[in-house]
Amino acid sequence: MSSGPAFGTVADRATSAGHSWFPGPPPPMYSCTLTPELVAKAREELQEKPEWRLRDVQALRDMILKEHPNLRTRLDDAFLLRFLRARKFDYDRALQLLLNYHAGRKTWPEVFQDLKPSTVKHVLDLGFLTVLPRPDPNGRYILFLRPGKWKPNDYPFVDNVRALYLTLEKLIQPEETQVNGLVILADYTGVGMSQASNPGPFLAKKIVSILQDGFPIRIKAVNIINEPRIFKGIFAIIKPFLKEKMAERYVLHGSDLRSLHRNILPSVLPEEYGGTAGRLDMSAWSRLLLDCEEEFVVEFCQPDPLEGVVLPDSMLCEGEQAGGREEDGFRALRSQLYYCY
Repeated sequence: MSSGPAFGTVADRATSAGHSWFPGPPPPMYSCTLTPELVAKAREELQEKPEWRLRDVQALRDMILKEHPNLRTRLDDAFLLRFLRARKFDYDRALQLLLNYHAGRKTWPEVFQDLKPSTVKHVLDLGFLTVLPRPDPNGRYILFLRPGKWKPNDYPFVDNVRALYLTLEKLIQPEETQVNGLVILADYTGVGMSQASNPGPFLAKKIVSILQDGFPIRIKAVNIINEPRIFKGIFAIIKPFLKEKMAERYVLHGSDLRSLHRNILPSVLPEEYGGTAGRLDMSAWSRLLLDCEEEFVVEFCQPDPLEGVVLPDSMLCEGEQAGGREEDGFRALRSQLYYCY
């Protein structure tokens, strides 16, 4: 049973490499890094009581050891706190999220096998995603996606998912993100039929399943800008998989920067989007991830944590049970997209 790796030296290297704009990983022994304001916010929004925090972590740890003794998962305080915060300190829901987190690796090996930044350098070099250097006034980092940069002939779409997952893993390390959540901004410039239909509903459903039910992060808003007419078809396919609360957090801005600025202040946006935070730099986040290669090797390039563990069918990703329905869904997607054209 693993209690989890110590990443202190990796954090030191990240800082020395010029990544001080983003917090390093937590120390081996947990010590709360939240400001008094964030402690109060966590108490109000997440039902996190500082005086009971480590007691709650121990309760979750005891549940894992008792109910799933063969699960090779990290058991350190910092790691388990992610799941408690994501489920507002409901032990049962936090445990389910942890199991879903590991089940995702088992049911989607093409994403999680040998998952480390060097294997997605081509995605990072293309500029498919980055994290803006300044959090918004609510302390939320902004995950910036440019789906139109990817073309089906470039590389398999699953590589984009790998880069996205590594980014989320890095983003969730700071306690500030666990409490504040994050915001997604996606620029759909250049997205056409080939990009929209390539993943298909099968992959779309699996991605949504991981983000909603298999990863300990709070997505507070999804802002879409420069979406083409075809996006209506894309969203029509995705929306049935979204929980109502998440669907309500999608905001479509078209090409209206004033609409975008009402949701994301210009002070944190790059000049290309009417902001005042300097030119868009897609390379800073790439360098940060690549400099943390060792950290991800320890985290992901190890034996399957679910080896020997029997999970109920209900825990498998929906696509794993879809069978022949995938092709029917793909035909429906193409039909919907052509209609929107």
